[in-house]
Amino acid sequence: MPTATLAIFIAFALLLLALAWASRTIGLLIQEIVYRLTGSGDMAMVILFLVYLPGIFIHELSHWLMAKVVGLKTGKFRVWPQKKGKYIGMGAVTVNRGGTVRDSLVGMAPLLTGSGLMTLIAGEVFGADRLAGVWAQGNALDVVTSIFDALAQQQDGLIWAWAIFAVANAMMPSASDRQPLKMLLLYLALVGIGYVLLDSSGQLFLQVAQWLAGPTRLLVSALILTLVIDGVILSILYIVQAVVATLQRR
Repeated sequence: MPTATLAIFIAFALLLLALAWASRTIGLLIQEIVYRLTGSGDMAMVILFLVYLPGIFIHELSHWLMAKVVGLKTGKFRVWPQKKGKYIGMGAVTVNRGGTVRDSLVGMAPLLTGSGLMTLIAGEVFGADRLAGVWAQGNALDVVTSIFDALAQQQDGLIWAWAIFAVANAMMPSASDRQPLKMLLLYLALVGIGYVLLDSSGQLFLQVAQWLAGPTRLLVSALILTLVIDGVILSILYIVQAVVATLQRR
């Protein structure tokens, strides 16, 4: 596989992991700050819900639509925070079981939909399609500068920035979403082994990888944009957390 193509896929995997970490950290910081200020766990839960509201709605709608597409019966549709033991559920869709493949498609639907919307907003609104190339040159300052220039040029840039932030950070699969994937990954591993045995030259694999490299490059650009926005929000939250903690110690 060409080095540039391989680098795109590695970058995508690393950036997706970074987004998962940033999303979790932002959620915890928001809840901690609100709880320190109000003393109410319910208020912290509601504020977090409102911050991510567009993304939460799209997350649950994606489950529902995919279930309909693959022919599974759906029931209750909820978009509102609810405590589940130590965890908080921001929404839920009741879907009948349909086997490993269909359950996995339903579980991964928010990630697929969110990735598409994130890439669309990043490319059409912020012109982020060139960020992957700038980032590959190793100049992080140029990347950040390009993003803030794009934000400043948009009259409603902050609204779109919130939209991409909410969608991207709410699209990650929950624990229940990931559950059917274990068996699916096993199936895919067996298919991969069979493929290696049947096509040792790897030509089909290379063709598929090269075909996916273009869309993946767009996703990388969108992830870079999202992580810069997350980085700014994380910085603000850490400052607010420190200030609130200092004031409460006095």
